[in-house]
Amino acid sequence: MDKATEAQGSDAVYWDPYRPDIGENPYPTFRRLREEAPLYYNQAYDFYALSRFADIETHLGDIETFSSARSDILEFIKEDIDIPKGMFIWEDPPLHTVYRNVVARVFTPKRMNDLENQIREYCARCLDPLVGAERIDFIADLGAKLPGGVIGMLLGIPDEERDVVRERVEAALRTETGKPMDVSQATYQGEGYEDYLDWRAKNPSDDLMTTLLGVEFKDETGTTRKLTREEVLIFVNVIAGAGNETTSRLIGWTGKILGDHPEQRRQIAADPGLIPAAIEEILRFEPPGPAVARYVTKDVEIRGQTVPAGSAILFLLASANRDEERFPDGDSFNVHREGPPHITFGRGIHSCLGSALARVEGRVALDEILKRFPDWTVDTQGAKLSSSSSTRGWDTMPAYTR
Repeated sequence: MDKATEAQGSDAVYWDPYRPDIGENPYPTFRRLREEAPLYYNQAYDFYALSRFADIETHLGDIETFSSARSDILEFIKEDIDIPKGMFIWEDPPLHTVYRNVVARVFTPKRMNDLENQIREYCARCLDPLVGAERIDFIADLGAKLPGGVIGMLLGIPDEERDVVRERVEAALRTETGKPMDVSQATYQGEGYEDYLDWRAKNPSDDLMTTLLGVEFKDETGTTRKLTREEVLIFVNVIAGAGNETTSRLIGWTGKILGDHPEQRRQIAADPGLIPAAIEEILRFEPPGPAVARYVTKDVEIRGQTVPAGSAILFLLASANRDEERFPDGDSFNVHREGPPHITFGRGIHSCLGSALARVEGRVALDEILKRFPDWTVDTQGAKLSSSSSTRGWDTMPAYTR
């Protein structure tokens, strides 16, 4: 494979993240990429892509060559925007190590699991009024509400402000159909949280925002200090953004996939012990974040070809999750699947810090849905895919419950 791949004729495989016709079902194209062009170059948008599990698992951990310091989203890398200090998910060591350790101290799996009862109560408040309805929408009725509610629980954001947070996050990730995301005016400073943060500083509580305001750590210079106001705002912005969009996508895919596989859904409803495995299989089968991007810091040889320094490269996690060499019959959904874990949450130091929370939310949401709606049929005509190049999921996912 080289830069002439796309010029080899009409039969050559073509993929880009902006084509709606490809995005509706990218998996046949991903299969062709794995078979024909495991290292792929897109000339139109000037990026490389890896599609096989083994390649992605190997190179995603090479942080010296594949840097996150210019974002993990393709458009941001191409725009070469100056990333502010404190945007820890888009930093490399030593800054990434320092900041991630701070967040990890307050964003622990135990703390996430301790939220389970609150998450369950929130699900009940969303779903109970719908019992007896002939139709529900997995996004409007739960997916658009639960993640913001949970992040609000964590950060101490009042209920009435959580929809505003969600709408801000969603708007930032939307794209015009067929075009890259416009990131030229992007900011990261925690817009919308300033007044509340100042209020919380004077009125501490048992929430993540208060903890971030008070935590002490040793920074990259060896100085022991607290986070600055600007750093806390960026942290809050990252946590709220990541926690809203992807979990909403997970809930939408839960409705779609289990609607498409009613026999397995009935097995789960009859045996709730299958719910954790079902969530893992949903995450493998339709990852909310189908790809992550990296900036190539130096020339690197992959599959006999040189990817030059300065390139942008996409790691196609959604393709890797269906790689037959790793997941036999990978294009089939199977809640009884055994074997190695998926790569939806990444690998290494940049693996998703919120994976434990996403799993808890997904597991509780599915449990509460099945208690009230053990059967449903997706309204495919009413379902609408979102227009976003960084996540993949649904704006609407209606279903008939009778």
